[in-house]
Amino acid sequence: MRSNSGTNSKTAADAAVFERSKPRYGELMIRAALVAAALVTVATTVGIVLSLAGETISFLGEVPIQDFLFGTEWSPLFNPPSYGVLPLVVGTIQITLIGLVVAIPLGVGSAIYLSEYASSRTRKTVKPILETLAGVPTVVFGFFALTAVTPFLRDIGIDVDVFNALSGGLVVGILVVPTIASVSEDALSAVPSGLREASYGLGATKFQTSIKVMVPAALSGIIASIVLGASRAIGETMVVLLAAGALPNLTPNPLESAQTMAAFIANTGKGDIPTGTIDYKTIFAVGALLFVMTFVLNMFSSWMVHRYREEYE
Repeated sequence: MRSNSGTNSKTAADAAVFERSKPRYGELMIRAALVAAALVTVATTVGIVLSLAGETISFLGEVPIQDFLFGTEWSPLFNPPSYGVLPLVVGTIQITLIGLVVAIPLGVGSAIYLSEYASSRTRKTVKPILETLAGVPTVVFGFFALTAVTPFLRDIGIDVDVFNALSGGLVVGILVVPTIASVSEDALSAVPSGLREASYGLGATKFQTSIKVMVPAALSGIIASIVLGASRAIGETMVVLLAAGALPNLTPNPLESAQTMAAFIANTGKGDIPTGTIDYKTIFAVGALLFVMTFVLNMFSSWMVHRYREEYE
């Protein structure tokens, strides 16, 4: 009498051979599309680095790197020219910090409300509206800063210039709020509900549960959202051009005009400068420095995410 186990093994082996012999074209196409998407991303990054590297190296061959990084005057289009990028770096950091001071409380607070307090119906209504704010053209935010925020600051007694870093930073912060709120809300929603229920079971209030349980559990995602928002603020152009002005100013005073690195690139790279000149190469040098700053910020974000990541089964 033939054993049933032997028959079952033979049947399973035949099925495995059949499965291997039958190609799954749909799966292969999906895998190829995913690989192609990854390669396009890598190729784009490599292309950006190569496009910046050549002109930047040429620029640093004419301007000493210490003069470029630590010089306190930026006037490449004047005679005599000065190539100290520090005023642009200070302006970029200043407006980014002002923006984050506005965006972090509003963004994280909105995320906590949507995740912990809002009803399902309210969440489905408010979150799309909040995310729609990210789709508004930045030039609109720039005109809003120039025509509404700056006059408002003057009306309440703050003596700001027509173009000032404070107005630009405040509106950049509003611009960044949807990014921080959306990513933070997704991180809070991904926390297992058991933690919330256990906190309530121990007698904690909703506020205590939100601040002492949910936020620490989703901290890695919240940190990632803040760094993503910071990267967005560092690269903002139109708001700074319209609201903060185009005057490189090495001062911590946000009431005065300032210029960021991205704004300089946009303002200078309009085709008025002859290709191959030292003035033309400044665009690439500033762009390379901005790329390095963003890269370091993202590496720091990656380290922070791994440092504070919570894993649940």
